[in-house]
Amino acid sequence: MIKVGIAGYGNLGRGVEAALAKNKDMELVGIFTRRDPATLTPKTPGAKAYALSDMASFKDKMDVVILCGGSATDLPVMTPQIAKDFNVIDSFDTHANIPTHFKNVDEAAKAGGNTAIISVGWDPGMFSISRLYGNAILTDGKDYTFWGRGVSQGHSDAVRRIEGVKDARQYTIPVPEAVEKVRNGENPELTTREKHTREVFVVAKEGADQAKIEKEIKEMPNYFSDYDTTVHFISQEELDRDHKGLPHGGSVIRTGTTGFDSENKHVIEYSLKLDSNPEFTGSVLVAYARAAVRMNEAGQTGCKTVFDVAPAMLMDMPYEEIIAHLL
Repeated sequence: MIKVGIAGYGNLGRGVEAALAKNKDMELVGIFTRRDPATLTPKTPGAKAYALSDMASFKDKMDVVILCGGSATDLPVMTPQIAKDFNVIDSFDTHANIPTHFKNVDEAAKAGGNTAIISVGWDPGMFSISRLYGNAILTDGKDYTFWGRGVSQGHSDAVRRIEGVKDARQYTIPVPEAVEKVRNGENPELTTREKHTREVFVVAKEGADQAKIEKEIKEMPNYFSDYDTTVHFISQEELDRDHKGLPHGGSVIRTGTTGFDSENKHVIEYSLKLDSNPEFTGSVLVAYARAAVRMNEAGQTGCKTVFDVAPAMLMDMPYEEIIAHLL
């Protein structure tokens, strides 16, 4: 059995716990939290919650730790720190900062003789692999990534920080005409505004200036100002009833040509439609946790990404069965 620890017990941590229950070769050792452990009730029978500060005492009791903190402030500190003592997996998703994060984690993991796999999930993660395969196969081509329709947790949080907002959900939605042009192999040049729209459902506090809230949302830099954004004001009951889930998904599309005169067009597409973003991401993290343990046993230490992991390493299945049933 692969013995697993979970660091963090928000939406993603609970998604990892649910995924572990479906992997028979894995056992949840404990959930580590900065909250009072007594306030957490894991769903896994017999599982316990511990203080994050107590993790070091479990050094000989866990094969891998799955880190479920946020990319903004948690993972840049947590991953290198914990990688000194354990094999680790994280879902660091600030794309521009991945090279720096990789370097920091690599130094820590090598110092401890451990294996760390960072930026695991669906983007970065599964979408990254699709982009790599697409670029390797269609060397004369172009990449397109569309996200949604789905809830953006970061954008929803940004709206909730606006004065007068009680609660909110924000959806990212691909522009159908843009997706269709790409699928047709037209290779369009698309601006940010032409690729996605944003739709926001807001519960305003009593007496709040809704016009002011809408204006502040639509003009928010880095979040909404570059997109066509529609804002709806609804009741808390409507939000709770119609927008309680965390669906997401999207597509990675590579278009390209082959032939000496580039006469033949091709389209490679990998798509996801997810009822639960955190539960799907948790399932990806668990598969790569298995790979991290196996790679460490093979002497592959330091920081890795999804690009370094052989697909067979992810499976709880003998290699002979993998090639017999999946190849």
